[in-house]
Amino acid sequence: MSLRGGLTAAAGVAALLVLSAAPAAAKDLVIHAGRLIDGTGKAPRAQVSILVHDDRITGVEAGFTTPSGAEVIDLSTSTVLPGLIDDHVHITQSFHKGDPIHTAMTRTSFDDEIDATVNARNTLMAGFTSARDVGADTGVVVALKHAINAGVIPGPRLWVAGTPLGPTGGHGDALNGLDPELTHPHWADNLVDSPEAARRAVRTLRREGADLIKIMPSGGVMSIGDDPKLQLMEDDEIKAVIETAHSLGMKVAAHAHGKQAIDHTIALGVDSIEHSTYSDAESYKLYKAHGTYMVPTMLVGSKVYEHAKSHPEDLNPSTAQKALTVVPYMLKNLHNAYEAGVKIAFGTDTFGMSNHGENAQEFKLLVDAGMPPMEAIKAATWNAADLIGDTADIGSIQPGRYADIIAVDGDPLTDVTVLEKVAFVMKGGVVYKAKGLPTAH
Repeated sequence: MSLRGGLTAAAGVAALLVLSAAPAAAKDLVIHAGRLIDGTGKAPRAQVSILVHDDRITGVEAGFTTPSGAEVIDLSTSTVLPGLIDDHVHITQSFHKGDPIHTAMTRTSFDDEIDATVNARNTLMAGFTSARDVGADTGVVVALKHAINAGVIPGPRLWVAGTPLGPTGGHGDALNGLDPELTHPHWADNLVDSPEAARRAVRTLRREGADLIKIMPSGGVMSIGDDPKLQLMEDDEIKAVIETAHSLGMKVAAHAHGKQAIDHTIALGVDSIEHSTYSDAESYKLYKAHGTYMVPTMLVGSKVYEHAKSHPEDLNPSTAQKALTVVPYMLKNLHNAYEAGVKIAFGTDTFGMSNHGENAQEFKLLVDAGMPPMEAIKAATWNAADLIGDTADIGSIQPGRYADIIAVDGDPLTDVTVLEKVAFVMKGGVVYKAKGLPTAH
């Protein structure tokens, strides 16, 4: 699934960035939190001490305590939360104005890897200490994950899908709308048109370092010509992907707008549906029966809609019209899904239509759709961690979890937009931002 040139690009960029040394292990710390929202959905607590040793939280105590030898971080006038989690990003991708086909034909995976280092840093500085990347050149995004884990560059913890799998002519086929005689060594690597091809593709992605699998059972908006309402992968292909991924301990995320693709893919055991635009009451019953998460991606919808109205020339052929048709359904769908009791995980689909680092703008859109602020926050903490499959490490401020901790001025339960202005960021016990300014890492 990975572009071999992308692997070379990733290795080269990683070598250039070795100058950024990994931060040393943290000392014993205590954070004095004026107000704590712990990510579990429980009521906030006032005046709490969070004890940190190295990269983990060791205790959460009432009152402001200072253990002997611990360094104090004073957030006594702030609201403290777990590091936020975005379950749908494309961190190696950026948006470039002008003809998107020209951009696709002239940019390389080397360019994407350079962009990715900046995108990762901006995402972390916005308070998102974890993210699930659900579509990128496999070699590039796996190398980025490794560089972040090694402390070479700052960025969120990443769970990566690598190259999404889909059918010939579907959402994700790089040849859509182009001269059919154009060729590229790896343009067809992600195309699966049989159960056998699907199984092999999943196993190959696992071998190349993917943590989860992304599939494209329906058409999309940002692609050329395919219809978002139609199911374009056959059930046996979807089933083969899901069964193979689950046998390898990997979860599966499905891009799906149309009802048939949504319903069939849920019934076949997928872990999350991304977008889910044309869901209905029958779909919501399936979500609940199977325990499937919805990742509604409201931010990308709002940005693409604005762009389709103001600058359609910057979008692929057919994209503007599809956006104007599809996006109005998204807000209504999220409202209805939440009211029906569907599990919601936070995801923005950030790939440059909004800037990396603007991910928290999604919160207001969730609240506007009817989610209470605490539930919107839980979608980006506990729920997002649960979908990833790692509530033992991320998504809440509890003993044993990573010391991924952020703080904001003000009360996000009163004004959820304060989460767009994160003043303090700690990841794994290391402070990357304090008093609104980046530290020296």
